[in-house]
Amino acid sequence: MRFLYSVITLVAVLAAPVDAQLAGTPGAFSRLGFGARGMGMGNALTAVVDGDITSFYNPAVTPFLSDRVAAVSYGLLSLDRSLNTLSYSQAIRPTAGFSVGIINAGVSKIDGRDADGFQTGDLFTSENQFSFAFANKMSKIISLGIGLKIYYYRLYENVSSTDLGIDAGGIVRLSNNLTLGIAVQDISSKYKWDTSNLYGDQGNSTVEPFPLLRKVGLSYAFNDSLGLISFDFENSNKSTNIIRMGGELNLSDQFTVRAGLDHWDLKVPAQAAPTFGFTVRIGSANFTPIINYAYVIEPYGLFGMHIISLSTRF
Repeated sequence: MRFLYSVITLVAVLAAPVDAQLAGTPGAFSRLGFGARGMGMGNALTAVVDGDITSFYNPAVTPFLSDRVAAVSYGLLSLDRSLNTLSYSQAIRPTAGFSVGIINAGVSKIDGRDADGFQTGDLFTSENQFSFAFANKMSKIISLGIGLKIYYYRLYENVSSTDLGIDAGGIVRLSNNLTLGIAVQDISSKYKWDTSNLYGDQGNSTVEPFPLLRKVGLSYAFNDSLGLISFDFENSNKSTNIIRMGGELNLSDQFTVRAGLDHWDLKVPAQAAPTFGFTVRIGSANFTPIINYAYVIEPYGLFGMHIISLSTRF
Protein backbone atom coordinates (compact mmCIF):
# COMPACT_ATOMS: atom_id res chain seq x y z
CA MET A 1 0.00 0.00 0.00
CA ARG A 2 2.82 2.41 0.82
CA PHE A 3 4.45 1.65 -2.51
CA LEU A 4 1.19 2.09 -4.44
CA TYR A 5 0.49 5.40 -2.69
CA SER A 6 3.94 6.74 -3.49
CA VAL A 7 3.63 5.84 -7.17
CA ILE A 8 0.20 7.46 -7.52
CA THR A 9 1.39 10.62 -5.78
CA LEU A 10 4.56 10.84 -7.87
CA VAL A 11 2.74 10.51 -11.18
CA ALA A 12 0.15 13.11 -10.19
CA VAL A 13 2.80 15.60 -9.10
CA LEU A 14 5.17 15.25 -12.04
CA ALA A 15 2.52 15.17 -14.74
CA ALA A 16 1.62 18.86 -14.36
CA PRO A 17 4.66 20.66 -15.81
CA VAL A 18 5.12 18.55 -18.97
CA ASP A 19 3.25 18.18 -22.23
CA ALA A 20 -0.10 16.40 -22.10
CA GLN A 21 0.96 13.57 -24.43
CA LEU A 22 4.23 13.05 -22.56
CA ALA A 23 2.69 13.25 -19.09
CA GLY A 24 3.41 10.12 -17.11
CA THR A 25 6.16 8.93 -19.45
CA PRO A 26 9.58 8.21 -17.93
CA GLY A 27 12.16 10.97 -17.58
CA ALA A 28 9.73 13.87 -17.13
CA PHE A 29 12.19 15.60 -14.78
CA SER A 30 14.87 15.72 -17.49
CA ARG A 31 12.53 17.59 -19.85
CA LEU A 32 11.93 20.53 -17.51
CA GLY A 33 15.15 22.30 -18.52
CA PHE A 34 18.66 22.99 -17.26
CA GLY A 35 19.51 26.11 -15.30
CA ALA A 36 17.97 29.56 -15.17
CA ARG A 37 19.27 30.85 -18.51
CA GLY A 38 17.86 27.98 -20.56
CA MET A 39 14.55 27.86 -18.74
CA GLY A 40 14.20 31.65 -18.89
CA MET A 41 14.47 31.41 -22.70
CA GLY A 42 11.80 28.75 -22.97
CA ASN A 43 14.42 25.97 -23.27
CA ALA A 44 14.93 26.99 -26.92
CA LEU A 45 18.72 26.51 -26.89
CA THR A 46 19.29 23.76 -29.47
CA ALA A 47 21.13 26.21 -31.75
CA VAL A 48 22.48 28.72 -29.20
CA VAL A 49 26.29 28.86 -29.12
CA ASP A 50 26.73 32.26 -27.43
CA GLY A 51 27.12 32.94 -23.72
CA ASP A 52 27.02 30.34 -20.96
CA ILE A 53 26.08 27.07 -22.66
CA THR A 54 26.04 23.40 -21.70
CA SER A 55 25.54 20.18 -23.63
CA PHE A 56 22.08 19.57 -22.10
CA TYR A 57 20.29 21.06 -25.12
CA ASN A 58 22.78 19.96 -27.77
CA PRO A 59 26.03 18.00 -27.20
CA ALA A 60 27.69 19.76 -30.18
CA VAL A 61 27.86 23.28 -28.72
CA THR A 62 30.92 23.14 -26.43
CA PRO A 63 33.66 23.81 -29.07
CA PHE A 64 32.21 27.33 -29.41
CA LEU A 65 32.85 28.25 -25.77
CA SER A 66 35.35 31.06 -25.23
CA ASP A 67 35.77 30.41 -21.47
CA ARG A 68 35.42 27.59 -18.99
CA VAL A 69 31.98 27.73 -17.38
CA ALA A 70 30.91 26.20 -14.06
CA ALA A 71 27.32 26.53 -12.85
CA VAL A 72 24.97 25.34 -10.13
CA SER A 73 21.23 25.94 -9.91
CA TYR A 74 18.48 25.48 -7.36
CA GLY A 75 14.77 25.26 -8.08
CA LEU A 76 11.89 26.42 -5.90
CA LEU A 77 8.88 24.36 -6.98
CA SER A 78 5.43 23.78 -5.53
CA LEU A 79 4.13 20.49 -4.09
CA ASP A 80 7.41 19.65 -2.32
CA ARG A 81 9.25 19.06 -5.59
CA SER A 82 12.93 19.78 -6.15
CA LEU A 83 15.00 20.45 -9.27
CA ASN A 84 18.76 21.11 -9.00
CA THR A 85 21.59 21.09 -11.53
CA LEU A 86 25.39 21.20 -11.60
CA SER A 87 27.59 21.54 -14.71
CA TYR A 88 31.06 22.26 -16.02
CA SER A 89 31.84 23.00 -19.67
CA GLN A 90 34.92 24.03 -21.61
CA ALA A 91 36.41 24.07 -25.07
CA ILE A 92 39.52 21.99 -25.84
CA ARG A 93 41.62 23.93 -28.29
CA PRO A 94 41.83 23.94 -31.19
CA THR A 95 38.59 22.22 -32.24
CA ALA A 96 36.91 20.23 -29.43
CA GLY A 97 34.95 20.71 -26.23
CA PHE A 98 33.28 18.76 -23.45
CA SER A 99 30.67 19.16 -20.73
CA VAL A 100 29.66 17.25 -17.61
CA GLY A 101 26.42 17.74 -15.74
CA ILE A 102 24.09 16.49 -13.03
CA ILE A 103 20.33 16.91 -12.68
CA ASN A 104 18.64 15.97 -9.42
CA ALA A 105 14.88 16.02 -8.97
CA GLY A 106 12.41 14.46 -6.61
CA VAL A 107 9.40 14.73 -4.38
CA SER A 108 9.63 14.85 -0.58
CA LYS A 109 7.16 14.71 2.30
CA ILE A 110 4.98 12.03 0.67
CA ASP A 111 2.56 10.79 3.32
CA GLY A 112 3.20 7.06 3.83
CA ARG A 113 0.43 4.93 5.30
CA ASP A 114 -0.10 1.23 5.94
CA ALA A 115 -3.05 -0.93 4.83
CA ASP A 116 -5.07 0.26 7.83
CA GLY A 117 -4.52 3.92 7.01
CA PHE A 118 -2.08 4.67 9.82
CA GLN A 119 0.88 6.92 9.10
CA THR A 120 4.21 5.16 8.67
CA GLY A 121 6.39 8.22 8.02
CA ASP A 122 7.31 10.46 5.12
CA LEU A 123 8.43 8.96 1.83
CA PHE A 124 10.55 10.55 -0.89
CA THR A 125 11.76 9.91 -4.41
CA SER A 126 15.07 10.84 -6.04
CA GLU A 127 15.53 10.98 -9.82
CA ASN A 128 18.98 11.76 -11.21
CA GLN A 129 20.81 12.20 -14.49
CA PHE A 130 24.62 12.15 -14.79
CA SER A 131 25.87 13.26 -18.21
CA PHE A 132 29.08 13.62 -20.21
CA ALA A 133 29.27 15.05 -23.71
CA PHE A 134 32.11 15.51 -26.18
CA ALA A 135 32.08 17.46 -29.43
CA ASN A 136 34.49 18.34 -32.20
CA LYS A 137 34.45 20.81 -35.08
CA MET A 138 34.56 19.00 -38.42
CA SER A 139 35.21 22.34 -40.10
CA LYS A 140 35.04 26.02 -39.22
CA ILE A 141 31.25 25.97 -39.41
CA ILE A 142 30.22 22.40 -38.50
CA SER A 143 30.40 20.73 -35.09
CA LEU A 144 29.23 17.23 -34.14
CA GLY A 145 28.78 15.91 -30.61
CA ILE A 146 27.64 12.90 -28.64
CA GLY A 147 26.50 12.65 -25.04
CA LEU A 148 26.18 9.76 -22.59
CA LYS A 149 23.64 9.94 -19.78
CA ILE A 150 23.26 7.68 -16.77
CA TYR A 151 19.85 7.73 -15.12
CA TYR A 152 19.31 6.64 -11.53
CA TYR A 153 15.82 6.63 -10.05
CA ARG A 154 15.25 5.76 -6.41
CA LEU A 155 11.48 5.29 -6.31
CA TYR A 156 10.95 3.32 -3.12
CA GLU A 157 12.73 1.06 -0.63
CA ASN A 158 14.47 -1.65 -2.66
CA VAL A 159 12.89 -0.32 -5.86
CA SER A 160 15.30 1.60 -8.11
CA SER A 161 16.46 1.73 -11.71
CA THR A 162 19.76 2.54 -13.38
CA ASP A 163 20.26 2.76 -17.12
CA LEU A 164 22.18 4.50 -19.92
CA GLY A 165 20.96 6.85 -22.65
CA ILE A 166 22.59 8.63 -25.58
CA ASP A 167 22.24 12.09 -27.13
CA ALA A 168 23.63 13.18 -30.51
CA GLY A 169 23.70 16.60 -32.10
CA GLY A 170 25.14 18.93 -34.68
CA ILE A 171 25.74 22.66 -35.14
CA VAL A 172 26.07 24.53 -38.45
CA ARG A 173 27.13 28.20 -38.45
CA LEU A 174 25.16 29.49 -41.43
CA SER A 175 26.66 32.97 -40.95
CA ASN A 176 28.29 35.03 -38.23
CA ASN A 177 24.83 35.71 -36.82
CA LEU A 178 22.67 32.71 -37.80
CA THR A 179 23.13 29.19 -36.39
CA LEU A 180 21.34 25.93 -37.11
CA GLY A 181 21.22 23.16 -34.51
CA ILE A 182 19.88 19.60 -34.57
CA ALA A 183 19.73 17.08 -31.75
CA VAL A 184 18.34 13.63 -30.99
CA GLN A 185 17.90 12.93 -27.29
CA ASP A 186 17.32 9.88 -25.10
CA ILE A 187 18.31 7.24 -27.61
CA SER A 188 17.72 3.90 -25.82
CA SER A 189 16.98 5.64 -22.48
CA LYS A 190 14.67 3.61 -20.26
CA TYR A 191 13.84 2.56 -16.74
CA LYS A 192 13.93 -1.10 -15.71
CA TRP A 193 11.91 -2.07 -12.68
CA ASP A 194 12.10 -5.25 -10.62
CA THR A 195 9.71 -5.52 -7.65
CA SER A 196 10.59 -9.07 -6.65
CA ASN A 197 12.51 -7.79 -3.61
CA LEU A 198 9.37 -5.97 -2.53
CA TYR A 199 6.62 -8.45 -3.40
CA GLY A 200 8.53 -11.72 -3.59
CA ASP A 201 6.95 -14.21 -5.99
CA GLN A 202 4.24 -11.68 -6.84
CA GLY A 203 6.78 -9.14 -8.08
CA ASN A 204 7.62 -8.67 -11.75
CA SER A 205 10.01 -6.91 -14.10
CA THR A 206 8.98 -4.10 -16.43
CA VAL A 207 10.78 -1.84 -18.91
CA GLU A 208 9.64 1.75 -19.54
CA PRO A 209 11.31 3.45 -22.54
CA PHE A 210 11.80 7.20 -22.54
CA PRO A 211 10.25 9.25 -25.35
CA LEU A 212 12.73 9.74 -28.20
CA LEU A 213 13.10 13.48 -28.88
CA ARG A 214 14.13 14.95 -32.23
CA LYS A 215 14.88 18.68 -32.29
CA VAL A 216 15.86 21.33 -34.80
CA GLY A 217 16.60 24.92 -33.86
CA LEU A 218 17.67 28.29 -35.21
CA SER A 219 19.28 31.15 -33.34
CA TYR A 220 20.16 34.65 -34.46
CA ALA A 221 22.71 36.73 -32.53
CA PHE A 222 22.49 40.49 -33.03
CA ASN A 223 25.57 42.56 -33.76
CA ASP A 224 27.52 44.31 -31.02
CA SER A 225 26.49 41.62 -28.49
CA LEU A 226 23.07 43.21 -28.20
CA GLY A 227 21.34 39.87 -27.61
CA LEU A 228 19.81 36.95 -29.50
CA ILE A 229 16.59 35.21 -30.42
CA SER A 230 16.04 31.45 -30.81
CA PHE A 231 13.43 29.03 -32.08
CA ASP A 232 13.12 25.27 -31.55
CA PHE A 233 10.84 22.60 -32.98
CA GLU A 234 10.68 19.24 -31.22
CA ASN A 235 9.07 16.03 -32.46
CA SER A 236 8.89 12.79 -30.48
CA ASN A 237 8.01 9.17 -31.11
CA LYS A 238 4.90 9.83 -28.98
CA SER A 239 3.47 11.95 -31.83
CA THR A 240 4.07 15.26 -30.08
CA ASN A 241 5.11 18.41 -31.92
CA ILE A 242 6.37 21.13 -29.59
CA ILE A 243 7.44 24.70 -30.39
CA ARG A 244 9.79 26.65 -28.15
CA MET A 245 11.09 30.19 -28.55
CA GLY A 246 13.11 32.65 -26.54
CA GLY A 247 15.19 35.76 -26.60
CA GLU A 248 17.49 37.85 -24.46
CA LEU A 249 18.58 41.47 -24.52
CA ASN A 250 21.84 42.75 -23.05
CA LEU A 251 20.92 46.09 -21.51
CA SER A 252 24.52 46.53 -20.32
CA ASP A 253 27.64 44.47 -19.68
CA GLN A 254 26.26 43.74 -16.23
CA PHE A 255 22.55 43.11 -16.86
CA THR A 256 20.53 40.95 -19.30
CA VAL A 257 16.79 40.32 -19.51
CA ARG A 258 15.14 37.38 -21.28
CA ALA A 259 11.78 35.78 -21.98
CA GLY A 260 10.45 32.75 -23.79
CA LEU A 261 7.61 30.35 -24.46
CA ASP A 262 8.00 26.65 -23.63
CA HIS A 263 5.89 23.55 -24.39
CA TRP A 264 3.72 25.17 -27.06
CA ASP A 265 1.83 22.24 -28.58
CA LEU A 266 -0.54 23.42 -31.31
CA LYS A 267 -2.90 20.56 -30.39
CA VAL A 268 -2.97 21.64 -26.74
CA PRO A 269 -2.24 25.40 -26.70
CA ALA A 270 -3.14 25.66 -23.01
CA GLN A 271 0.07 23.78 -22.23
CA ALA A 272 2.24 26.71 -23.40
CA ALA A 273 4.37 28.03 -20.53
CA PRO A 274 5.61 31.66 -20.62
CA THR A 275 9.05 32.13 -19.07
CA PHE A 276 10.97 35.16 -17.84
CA GLY A 277 14.41 35.81 -16.41
CA PHE A 278 17.43 38.01 -16.00
CA THR A 279 21.19 37.89 -15.46
CA VAL A 280 23.41 40.01 -13.23
CA ARG A 281 27.17 39.94 -13.83
CA ILE A 282 29.87 41.07 -11.43
CA GLY A 283 32.98 41.45 -13.56
CA SER A 284 36.63 41.25 -12.58
CA ALA A 285 39.90 40.68 -14.39
CA ASN A 286 40.02 36.88 -14.13
CA PHE A 287 36.78 35.89 -12.38
CA THR A 288 33.19 36.66 -13.45
CA PRO A 289 30.43 35.64 -11.02
CA ILE A 290 27.05 35.48 -12.78
CA ILE A 291 23.63 35.30 -11.11
CA ASN A 292 20.75 34.02 -13.26
CA TYR A 293 17.08 33.90 -12.34
CA ALA A 294 14.11 32.39 -14.20
CA TYR A 295 10.40 32.26 -13.54
CA VAL A 296 8.38 29.61 -15.38
CA ILE A 297 4.59 29.66 -15.36
CA GLU A 298 3.20 26.14 -14.94
CA PRO A 299 -0.12 25.72 -16.79
CA TYR A 300 -1.58 23.30 -14.25
CA GLY A 301 0.63 23.98 -11.24
CA LEU A 302 -0.40 25.84 -8.13
CA PHE A 303 2.53 28.21 -8.45
CA GLY A 304 5.26 28.96 -10.95
CA MET A 305 8.81 27.61 -10.82
CA HIS A 306 11.62 29.84 -9.51
CA ILE A 307 15.09 28.83 -10.75
CA ILE A 308 18.22 30.47 -9.36
CA SER A 309 21.63 29.78 -10.89
CA LEU A 310 25.13 30.85 -9.95
CA SER A 311 27.83 30.47 -12.60
CA THR A 312 31.30 31.73 -13.31
CA ARG A 313 33.62 32.02 -16.29
CA PHE A 314 37.35 31.61 -15.87
